[in-house]
Amino acid sequence: MSSNNDSVVVSVTGGNSSDLPGNSNDPHTLTGEAVLSFHNINYQKTVQHGFPFCKKTRVVERLSNISGIMKPGLNVIMGPQDGSRSLLLDVLAARKDPRGLSGDILINGKPRPATFTCTSGYVPQNDVVMHTLTVRDNLEFSAALRLPMTMTREEKRRRINKALELLCLDKESNVKPRSKELRKRTSIAMELVTEHPILFLDDPTTGLDWSTATDVISVLRSLTLVGSGKVIYHGPAWDASQYFKFADLHSAVFFMNIIDGGFLTLLDIEEDGHDANKHNKLSERQHQLTEKLANKYVQSSIYSKMRTELDPLLGEQKAGRSSALEEITCATPFWHQLWWIICRSFTNFKVFPRITVIWAFITVILAVSLGVAFRVLRNDCIEVQTRAGLLFLLTVFQCLTNVTAGEVLVIDRDRFPHEHTSGYYRVSSYFLGKLLGELVPRRLLPSIIFTVIVFIIAGVNTDVKGFFTMLFTIMMLTSSASSLPLSIGAGQIAKDVPIVIVTIYFVFMLFISGLYSINVIQDFSWIQYFSIPHYGFTALLHNEFLGQNFCPENKTAEISRCQNFVICSGEEFLIIQGIDLSSWGFWGNHVALACMTIILLSITYVELLAFSKRRCFFKSVFHFL
Repeated sequence: MSSNNDSVVVSVTGGNSSDLPGNSNDPHTLTGEAVLSFHNINYQKTVQHGFPFCKKTRVVERLSNISGIMKPGLNVIMGPQDGSRSLLLDVLAARKDPRGLSGDILINGKPRPATFTCTSGYVPQNDVVMHTLTVRDNLEFSAALRLPMTMTREEKRRRINKALELLCLDKESNVKPRSKELRKRTSIAMELVTEHPILFLDDPTTGLDWSTATDVISVLRSLTLVGSGKVIYHGPAWDASQYFKFADLHSAVFFMNIIDGGFLTLLDIEEDGHDANKHNKLSERQHQLTEKLANKYVQSSIYSKMRTELDPLLGEQKAGRSSALEEITCATPFWHQLWWIICRSFTNFKVFPRITVIWAFITVILAVSLGVAFRVLRNDCIEVQTRAGLLFLLTVFQCLTNVTAGEVLVIDRDRFPHEHTSGYYRVSSYFLGKLLGELVPRRLLPSIIFTVIVFIIAGVNTDVKGFFTMLFTIMMLTSSASSLPLSIGAGQIAKDVPIVIVTIYFVFMLFISGLYSINVIQDFSWIQYFSIPHYGFTALLHNEFLGQNFCPENKTAEISRCQNFVICSGEEFLIIQGIDLSSWGFWGNHVALACMTIILLSITYVELLAFSKRRCFFKSVFHFL
C-alpha cells in the first residue's frame, strides 16, 4: 500500500520496569516497559498573511484537547491528510518546537525526561541511512555512538546480529541499502540496536498491499483516529468495528479510506468539472464530518472509560507541561564521535571510485594543459606578465572548484538533525568531523596536486622555501574559498541557491582582481577588503616575485630587442601593483584569509546549531518496546 496517509504503529513489550520514570531515582533513564499517556494536548501556531510590511497575524489551532493512553502492545494512529497525525506524532516524540504547545505527556504517570529524544528511538519517513555504506556498517555506526563506552565490543556485536536477524537482514548485511524497502528495514534495525523502550516509526506500512495493511490493523491493541486536530476515536482496535459501523460502511473499508484518501468514499461529491470547487466542497464536508465524529466520540462510553484511566495518572504529577525542557545527551565522548564521523566520511569517499578517478583525471589534464601552455608561451620580454597570469589562473582554479563545497552539509539536511536529536553526536563533533573527513580529501588534496603539477611542468624557478610557502598560501586560499559556500549552504533545503550566490561572488571578485592588477579600476580598491581571491592572489604574487631578477646578464641581448618596456625585477612589479614589500605585505594576506575563514566557519557552526533545533513535520508510526 503506497499512500500519503499511512498509519502510526506502537508496540510495547516487557522489560525492567524499575528503570522507568516513576520507578527510578535517575530521571535520565528510560528503559523497561512503558505506558505513554497524553492529556489535554493543544497546539497553536501563529501564521502571517498579507503583503510585506503590512502582514496580519492570526493563531491557528492545530491540535485541540487531545488525550489518550498507549499501553504495551501494538497501537496505531491514523488520520486524513491534514497534518494532524504528523503533528501529534512530533509532539509525542518531543520532536516539535514546544512553543504553542500545552498539555501533559507522561510516561508511567511521570513527565518525560529531558533526554527523551535520546532515550527513545525514531525512524523518520525519509530514510536517513547512508546508502553508500553496507547494512552492517550503518548498524555499527549506530551502536558505536549510541551505546555506552562501557559496553564490550562483543555485546555490541551481539545486539547488531540480533537486530539483523529480527528484520531478516542477516543475509543482506554486506549489501548497500539501495532499495526503499531495504533502507526502511535498515533504519528500523539501527534503532533496535539501542533497545530503547519506546520507538517511533514513520509510515512502516509504506509499500505494503491492502491485505497486508489490513492484517497489521487486525493485531493492534489500540487505535487512535485524528482529523482536523481533534480525536475521532481512541480505544481498543477490536471495538472500532462496532463503533464505526454506520451508513452500511464496513469498518475496514472506512479505515482504508482514511489512509488512502481521507473520507473520499464517505463524501459523495458530484463531478462538475471544476476541480477548485470540488476541492472546496470536499474540504468543507470533511471538516463537518470530522466535527460530527469528534462530538460523537466525546459523548461515547469509550471516552468516559479512557478518562477514568487518564485522570489518576495526571493527578500524580503537577509539574505542568512536560515537553518544555529538552536536552540532547550523548553516550560517547567528543573524540570518539569525531573519529567515527571521520571514518564514515572516508568510507563514503572511497565508495565512489569512478567519480574519484574521473575528477582526478580532469584535474591532472587541466594542470598539464596549463603547465604546457605556460612553458610554450614563456618569453623573456613578457616573463613577468606571463608568470602573473599563471598565478591568477591558479587563483581562479582554487575559487571556482570550491563553489560546490556547501553540498557537504546540504546532503545531510535530513540525516544530521535526526542523528543529532537522537543522541548520535554533538554538533561540534559533527562539524569538525565533516571538515576533516570531507573537505581535506575533496578540496585541499586536489588543489595541492593541481598546483604541484603546474609548477613542475611550467618550469618556474623557485627555491624550496618559496615552493612550500606557495603551497601553504594555496591551502589558506582553498580553506577560505570552501568556507564561503559552507556558511551559505548550511541548513539550506536546496543546494542550487548557495552555488549560484557563491559563483556570482567569485566571478565578480576575480573580475575585479584582474582589472585591479592592470590598474583599470583603482577607484574601487576598497572592494579588495571583501575579496577572498584578492588576498590569495596578492600573497602568491608577493611570494613569487620578491627577490626575482628577470634581466640577467646572460639575456641582455634578447631583452634589448624587446619592443615593449621590460620589468627587470620582481620588486618593481610589486610596487607597480601597489603591494607592500615588507613581510607584513605577505603575511597580512594570510591573516586576512584566516580571519575570513574563522568568521565564515563560525557562521556555519551557528547555522548548524539553529538547524539542529528545527522541528519538521513527520508522517508517523511509532513503536513501544
